[in-house]
Amino acid sequence: QMQVVESGGGLVQPGGSLRLSCAASGFTFNRYAIGWFRQAPGKEREGVSCISGDTYIPSYSNSVRGRFTITRDNAKRMSYLQMNSLKPEDTAIYYCARFVDGYCSFGLNRVGSWGQGTQVTVSS
Repeated sequence: QMQVVESGGGLVQPGGSLRLSCAASGFTFNRYAIGWFRQAPGKEREGVSCISGDTYIPSYSNSVRGRFTITRDNAKRMSYLQMNSLKPEDTAIYYCARFVDGYCSFGLNRVGSWGQGTQVTVSS
């Protein structure tokens, strides 16, 4: 079974940092792009960042570019989202996603597996 599981969410003050982790199992990790999406209350799920399979090419949404960094470690079957300079508007449930192939995009229909989500709250 192809699975991704997130961890690392929590409560942080504005301007702070968090690192989310995504552990993968049940598939050949380097063949698939991995992405991070988020969903705030009352809003649609949106793509935040993704990274291609074996070429490690990252992509970011305009709202997080310059503040978030996505990485992957194919040997450990892990992906990470380092989030710096967090803002209250970053508050959401963050989901790790396995795409259907090795290419990045933020299209929801391009996601093959979703994690269960981890809550990130940015508040003073």
